Amino acid sequence: MSAKPVCVLVGAPGSGKTTVGEELAARLTVTFRDTDADIEAMAGKPIPEIFIDEGEAHFRTLERAAVAAALASHDGVLALGGGAILAEENRAALVGHTVVHLSVELSDAVRRVGLGAGRPLLAVNPRATLKHLMDQRRPLYAQVATATVVTDGRTPEEIAAEIAGLLKP
Repeated sequence: MSAKPVCVLVGAPGSGKTTVGEELAARLTVTFRDTDADIEAMAGKPIPEIFIDEGEAHFRTLERAAVAAALASHDGVLALGGGAILAEENRAALVGHTVVHLSVELSDAVRRVGLGAGRPLLAVNPRATLKHLMDQRRPLYAQVATATVVTDGRTPEEIAAEIAGLLKP
């Protein structure tokens, strides 16, 4: 029997996927799962080390496997890594799921990610890189999302409350 997440969170680095996801899961009394944590457990090392040791392509292969496994087996709140939506197969796998895009503007994202600590894609010129990633990915987040929630200037509790309201039948 396959499970289905109650909600899948997508968004740029710094949009609050993990923080809001944990708050939302607690509010809904379900479990929280983050595919980035799954990848680290699978690889036995932190994501920045995967990028350094094996490269981004290897990381994306692990990510596709983690997303597929989580979508098929997790019945709580699921957060995907910021770049997971780049893979066509991940976008296709999200069809039929409740997907919430946590929208964030550059200024809030920069403040939240602390300019790249532990974020391999933001290691060089983090502000410009983050802006480029956000511009590149925004249409893909919009493509997979069944709802978009603006996170700028809001607390994780406020955002989780809004998403919980959207999930009520």
